[in-house]
Amino acid sequence: MQRLPLGIKSLVNRLHRPALPCASQVRFTHTDKYSTLSAEHNVESKPIEKVLVANRGEIAIRVFRACTELGIRTVAVYSEQDKQHMHRGKADEAYLIGHGLPPVQAYLAIPEIIRICQENGVDAVHPGYGFLSERADFAQACLDAGIKFIGPSPKVVHQMGDKVEARAIAIAAGVPVVAGTDGPVSSLQEAKAFCEEHGMPIIFKAAYGGGGRGMRVVKSVSELEENFNRATSEAKAAFGDGSLFIERFIERPRHIEVQILGDSVGNIVHLYERDCSVQRRHQKVVEIAPAPELDVALRDRMTSDAIKLAQHVGYENAGTVEFLVDEHGKHYFIEVNARLQVEHTVTEEVTGIDLVQSQIHVAEGRSLPDLGITQENMLVRGSAIQCRITTEDPAKGFQPDTGRLEVYRSGEGMGIRIDSASAFAGAIVSPHYDSLLVKIIAHAQDHQSASDKMQRALSEFRIRGVKTNIPFLKNVLTHKKFRSGLVDTHFIDDNPDLLHDIFPSQNRAQKLLHYFGHLKVNGPSTPLATDLLPADVTPPIPEVPFDKPAPAGFRDILLKEGPEAFAKAVRQHKGLLLMDTTFRDAHQSLLATRVRTHDLLNISPFVSQNFNNLFSVENWGGATFDVAMRFLHECPWERLQSMRSQIPNIPFQMLLRGANAVGYTSYPDNVVFKFCELAHKNGMDIFRVFDCLNYVPNMKLGMEAAGQSGGVVQAAISYSGDVSDPMKSKYTLDYYMDLATELVAMGTHILCIKDMAGLLKPKSATLLVKSLRDKFPDMPIHIHTHDTAGAGVAAMLASAQAGADVVDVAVDSMSGLTSQPSMGAVVSALENTELDTKIPLDKVFDYSSYWEVTRQLYAPFECCTTLKSGNADIYKNEIPGGQYTNLQFQAFSLGLGSQFTEVKKAYVEANQLLGDLIKVTPSSKVVGDLAQFMVQNKLSGADVETKAEELSLPKSVVEFLQGYLGQPYGGFPEPLRTKVIKDMPRIDGRPGETMQPEDLDSLKEKLIEKHGSRVREEDVISAALYPKVHEDYMNFHKEFGPVNCLSTRLFLTGPDVAEEFEVEIERGKTLHVKFLALGELNKATGEREVFFELNGQLRSVMIKDKQALKEMHVHPKVQPGVKGSVGAPMPGEVIDIRVKVGDKVEKGKPLVVLSAMKMEMVINAPVSGKIKGISVTTGYQVQGEDLLVDIEE
Repeated sequence: MQRLPLGIKSLVNRLHRPALPCASQVRFTHTDKYSTLSAEHNVESKPIEKVLVANRGEIAIRVFRACTELGIRTVAVYSEQDKQHMHRGKADEAYLIGHGLPPVQAYLAIPEIIRICQENGVDAVHPGYGFLSERADFAQACLDAGIKFIGPSPKVVHQMGDKVEARAIAIAAGVPVVAGTDGPVSSLQEAKAFCEEHGMPIIFKAAYGGGGRGMRVVKSVSELEENFNRATSEAKAAFGDGSLFIERFIERPRHIEVQILGDSVGNIVHLYERDCSVQRRHQKVVEIAPAPELDVALRDRMTSDAIKLAQHVGYENAGTVEFLVDEHGKHYFIEVNARLQVEHTVTEEVTGIDLVQSQIHVAEGRSLPDLGITQENMLVRGSAIQCRITTEDPAKGFQPDTGRLEVYRSGEGMGIRIDSASAFAGAIVSPHYDSLLVKIIAHAQDHQSASDKMQRALSEFRIRGVKTNIPFLKNVLTHKKFRSGLVDTHFIDDNPDLLHDIFPSQNRAQKLLHYFGHLKVNGPSTPLATDLLPADVTPPIPEVPFDKPAPAGFRDILLKEGPEAFAKAVRQHKGLLLMDTTFRDAHQSLLATRVRTHDLLNISPFVSQNFNNLFSVENWGGATFDVAMRFLHECPWERLQSMRSQIPNIPFQMLLRGANAVGYTSYPDNVVFKFCELAHKNGMDIFRVFDCLNYVPNMKLGMEAAGQSGGVVQAAISYSGDVSDPMKSKYTLDYYMDLATELVAMGTHILCIKDMAGLLKPKSATLLVKSLRDKFPDMPIHIHTHDTAGAGVAAMLASAQAGADVVDVAVDSMSGLTSQPSMGAVVSALENTELDTKIPLDKVFDYSSYWEVTRQLYAPFECCTTLKSGNADIYKNEIPGGQYTNLQFQAFSLGLGSQFTEVKKAYVEANQLLGDLIKVTPSSKVVGDLAQFMVQNKLSGADVETKAEELSLPKSVVEFLQGYLGQPYGGFPEPLRTKVIKDMPRIDGRPGETMQPEDLDSLKEKLIEKHGSRVREEDVISAALYPKVHEDYMNFHKEFGPVNCLSTRLFLTGPDVAEEFEVEIERGKTLHVKFLALGELNKATGEREVFFELNGQLRSVMIKDKQALKEMHVHPKVQPGVKGSVGAPMPGEVIDIRVKVGDKVEKGKPLVVLSAMKMEMVINAPVSGKIKGISVTTGYQVQGEDLLVDIEE
C-alpha cells in the first residue's frame, strides 16, 4: 500500500468510500460550505438565454462564438485597462468592472460580477480559465444568486482546487500520486520541514490555482527561501491566496492530461489525452493531441484513472485530470483542473466535439447521450498541435514585451485554426495581464504533418511592434526530438540551441517605416552639411545587356598568374593605363565621402562592360570605411562584396594607411594583417599602402600585411613641396629617390607617387617620374594627384610622357576642383598617340551623364557650395584635396565660414609650427585642427609657441607630438613638443610595435553577446578598428533595417506627404509605400504618430520627438555597454528594492524585484561594486531598458 503523510490519513479514510452519487442525487444542506448543485436544481433541461463570461481575452471570445452559434446573447466585462480590448466588442453587451482596482483584481470582483448579472438578465456565467475559474466561492455565489455556473459544482471546484484535498481524493479513488504536503503551507518553516523529511528536489505549487503561477522548482536548500517568497508572492497576485502546496519533484517526466466531460445524470466520458510536456517555467508552450508515441496500455490506465477519479466526486461539466509519466512508464496524478483548459482546442480538433458548447448544454441540464457523446463513439481523427504565441522575447530569457502592435498578419489555410483576442494592428499589449497573444492550432493526419502545417503557418505570421516567441516555436517544431513525439518536461532545458539559435524575422518593411518616421519627426539621420536639399531627380542608368558576360580585363591576369605577373603585364602594356577614382577619392573630395553604395551599384554593370581595360577602380579604404558606417549606415564590407559581384573583371584598388589600416590611429599588428586578409578575401586586389608621414616602419607593416593577403602591393610615396624648386630644401628629389629605393627593396609590386594636395606641377612631374623610370626601368609607376589648382590634366600628361604607366582620373562630371583630373580630357588628349588609353570616349560621356545627375542628389554635401573654382593658392597652403572641402565645412560648422581665408593662412603657419609635415590623413587633420584652433582663439604661430605650455591644444595635435602617428621626417619640432607634452608618454618608434595583439576571439564573443550569433569575421575587424562607430552602426541597423535599399533622396530626407514610391528590399520583393501624414505631438508621451500606406494597407508608427522630449521629464535609460548601469529587462512594476545608495554589492546579488504579466523577476547585480544611485521606488511602473540602479565598479 502507498505510504501516506500522517496528517492525510484521516482525510483519506473519510473519502475512501464508493463513488459519490451524481449531482442530481445530492441535495445541498446547511452543513456544507459549498453545494454540489443549486437549490432549485433539477434534471429537467432549461435553455440558457444570456451568458456572461467572467474573463477577458481569447477565452472570452471563444465562449462568445460558441454562444452566438447556439443563439445565446453574450455579455462581456472589462477592466479599465481593457477598455480598448477586442473581447468587449465581440459581445452583445459589455460592462466595466473594478473601477479603481488593480488590473487583475478587477476580474476578481465577485460581488460586482453578480450585480451585473442580476441587473442585466444574465442567467449563466462562464468563468473561462484563470481568474475566478477555480474559485468555489464564485461558483457558489452564482448559484446563490440563481445564476447557472457553467462548470463543475462549487463543492467539486473546491475539492479539486484544494490540491491537498484533490490529492487525498485521488488516493481514496485508487489513483497513484507523488509524495506531497498534508495541506497548504504558508510558512518557510513548514517548507523546510517537508524538505527534511522527503529530500530534494521539490516543487512549489499555488494551492488555489494553476497555469504555472506560483510554481517553482527548488533543487537545493540554499534556494529554498528565495523561491518560497517568489512563489508565495506570485500565487497571491494571481489567485488572491499565497498558500502553497509542496510535492517531490519528478525528474524528466512527460506531462499527460486527460480531458473529461460529465453530465448531471452521472455520465462521464474521456476525450483522450493531450501531451503538454513542452513547457517553459512550468507553463505549457506547445500542446499535442493525442500524445505521440504513448503506449496504448498506459493510455488506457490513465484514461481509466481519470474516469475513476471523476466518478468518485460526481464530476459534472468539463475538466482535465493531469498526470506525470516517469521514465519507467508509471503515471502519477498531480491535479484536476476543474475548468476549461487553454489547450482544449487540440482535443476539439481531433474529436470533433465543441467542448464549450458541450459545457453550455450540460449546464442547461442535457445529458451526454442526448448530445450524441458516448465513450463508444468517441474517436480520434489525426493529430493536432497548439502553439501559444506570446509577447515574450526568447533571446532574452522570455522577458515579456509590451507596446503597440504596429502590424499583425496571421498564418491561415487548410487545417489551421486561430483563437485570438488582442491581435490586431494598433492593439496595445499591456504589462498587466498574461503575455498570450494568439493560440494557433494545426490539424493534420499525423504528428509530423501537423508539425509541418504549423511551421508553415508560423512562417506566415507578421507581428511587428513587440517581440514574440515565434522564432523559438519554429525551432521547437523543426527539432528532430519534437518531431519524433518523444519529449519530456526537460526538452527545452536539454536543448539550449532552441533558445540560442533564435533568428527573429527581419521585419524590414516596418523598420523602414520607422526610419521614414524618424526622418519626418527628428530630421536627417545623416547630418546635412548645408541648407541645400537633395534634388528630386532620377539618374539615367545606361543600358547594359542582361546576359552578356563581362569582357576580360586586367583582373583576369591577376587571378590566373598572381601579383608579379600582373605588375609585369602593366609595365609591358602599350599606352597609358587609367585608374578611375570616381568610386572613392572623387566623391570623398567633392561630396564629403557621402556617396552611397546604392548609387555606386547602379552604374557598376556599365563600368564592367565598357571600361574593362582600366588598370583599376578605386572603390574602398581611406575615409569611405568609417563614413559608410558612421553616416551612411551601411556596411563597407557589403559594399565591397556587392561591387565585386557587379564588376568581376576590373581590379579593385583601396587606400591602406600603413599600420593605421583604414583608421586614424595605430592598431595591434594582428588587426592590420587580419584586415588585409579579409579585404582580399572579399574582393580587393590592389593595396595602395602609404603613411601620412612617409614613415617607413609603418609602411612596411602595411606592405607585409597586404602582400601576405595575396594582394598587389603598391607602395605610395606621399608628395609634398616642389622638387623643381631649388628653394624648397626639405622634400627634395633626393629625398623621394632614397625613399623609393627603400620601398622597392622591400618588395613593392608597383611604385606610386601620391600627390594628395595637387602640388605636382608638370615640370616637377617630368623630373620626378623620369628620375624614377631611369632608376627602376622594370617597376610600374603610378601617379595620383588632385586638380585643385586646375593643372592636374597637364601634370598627368607630363607624367605619362616621362614614363608613368598609370595615372588617376575621375569621370568628367566628378573631376576637377579638389577631385582628380578629368577622364575625358586625358582620354581625348592621348587619342591616336602612342599613349592612347583605348577608352571609348562616347562611353565616358554616358558614364559622366549618370554622375552629373547623381551628384545633384548629394547637394547638401556639394563642395561647390563653398568652392566655386580651382584655386592656385594650394601651392602655398598645401591643403590636400580630400581635406580642402571638409575643412571648409568644418569652418562653417564652427562659425568660421567667413574666415576661411584666415583658416588657410593659419594652415600654413600650423604646418610650419609642426615641422612642415607630409600632409595626408591623418597628419593633415593634425595641421587642420591646429589651424582652426588658432583662428578660433585668435592666435598667431608665435602665440602658440609662446603659450604652448598653457594652451589646451586639440587632442590630435597632442597625440602627434607624443608620437602616436609615427616619426616625422626631420624629427619633431622643438621646443614646441616638450612644452606641449611635458611629462606625457612619448613613443619613439613604430607606435603599434609595442601594442599587445587584439584578442579577436574574445571580441567576437562580446559582439555575439550584444548582437546575436550572426556576427561575421568582418564585423569583428570593423569593431576592432572603430569600436564606437561599429556599435552605433549595428544598433542603427537593428532599429531601422536595410536603409541601403532606399534611393538617396529618400535616405537623406524621406518622402513628401502623399508621395508614393517603391523600395526593393531584395530581388523579387518590392514594397509599395505612400507617406500619408504626420500626427500631432502627444504631450503625455512625447510621441508623434506617422501614417503610411504599405502595399495597400494602412500602417502607422509611433516616433519619439527628440526636441519635445528635451522639454519633458523622461525616466533615464540604461547606458549601453556599461555593465554597472542596470536596467529593467521588461516593462512592469517594481515590487521590492533590496539595496540602498551606498551599499556594497557582490556580483549576482539581488537588487530589485519586478512584476509583469503576473510573473516576478529578480534583477541581480551584473558586477560587484557600490550602489551609486537608485532611479526607482517601490510601486514604480518601468518600461524596458529604464534605469533601475547604478553600480560604481
